[in-house]
Amino acid sequence: MTTKPAADVSVPLLDLTAQYRPIRDEILDAMIRVADSQRFIMGPEVEALERELAAMIGVRHAIGVSSGTDALLAILMALGIGPGAEVITPTYSFVATAGCITRVGATPVFVDIDPATFNIDVEAAERAITPRTRAILPVHLFGLCADMTRLLALGARTGVPVIEDCAQAIGSTDHGRQAGTMGLAGAFSFFPSKNLGAFGDAGLITTNDDALAREIALVRNHGMEPKYYHRRIGGNFRLDALQAAVLRVKAPHLAAWTAARRRNADRYRELFASAGLTDRVRLPIEPDGFHHIYNQFVVRGPRRDQLRDHLSAHQIGTEIYYPVPFHRQECFVKPGRAEGSPATGFPQADDAAATSLALPIYGELTRDQQQQVVNTIAGFYLS
Repeated sequence: MTTKPAADVSVPLLDLTAQYRPIRDEILDAMIRVADSQRFIMGPEVEALERELAAMIGVRHAIGVSSGTDALLAILMALGIGPGAEVITPTYSFVATAGCITRVGATPVFVDIDPATFNIDVEAAERAITPRTRAILPVHLFGLCADMTRLLALGARTGVPVIEDCAQAIGSTDHGRQAGTMGLAGAFSFFPSKNLGAFGDAGLITTNDDALAREIALVRNHGMEPKYYHRRIGGNFRLDALQAAVLRVKAPHLAAWTAARRRNADRYRELFASAGLTDRVRLPIEPDGFHHIYNQFVVRGPRRDQLRDHLSAHQIGTEIYYPVPFHRQECFVKPGRAEGSPATGFPQADDAAATSLALPIYGELTRDQQQQVVNTIAGFYLS
């Protein structure tokens, strides 16, 4: 039986203002420091952030870049992955994962997901390997690491490197190993909505491979070393000093913010159970040995679109991550191929796209707000 708050409360999907308010003065001081320095691209702020994040994540090299998308792109470019190569990746994720593979001229090979975790189906990945496979690119989706033990074993057996898409997963772990430390390289995003978000686009690449780190640093800056001498084609993937300064203020708070998200996830489980909804709504899981950071709290249930409309009518923010898997996206469907062909090839991704819904989970979310979310869902399914 649920206990209704005294009055309905508005519950946004994300409230960045609530996070910003307590650290506002620190943020402004950091921004003024950059303005006074007149060093706006790369420089000491970026170098300091790279050292601090390398230590926090537990990796030898952390290389700041302009976005999470550019992090993926720079890794693929540094590895020389291009035309004729295949890269295996899940068909259910944000478009940047597959888009970067396509942008370097390689072929993304889509595989289905595990229905319990939303992450790549390792057995499907193994079946997809061919002599042209040059990398496996799993996504640690929604803040939960993919099964890296099995993926790394697969990579070792086949000689195919594993690259981690950690855009949503900073601080998540797989049996004590942090996201971004297990594969050949990891790509992080600091888009403002992420658990650790900048004040615009920003990203990070991690690796323990010294030679790859040097190549990525070269690719990040037009393949230039020394100035105006270009050994290879690169890109403009440099990180702004302003974003680095903001991230340096926010990074020490990440552990507390993650703990708050995990607390709210546990509270949701209690509230859904108390409301008698556990047979109607499937909640995210945290497998043994894994540490979920809940970049999103994604539930699954019938009549998803109607439920979302119902929640919106009660001032509760939600989002669908993701409504169209890659194998059904126009930009990836080959000419002459029917949408989603073969129709039975990716049933778990198709089902996730039709049933998943992200609920508010940010750390500053109150118990009353969570109760309002659960009560409203109960009103939809049980009334």
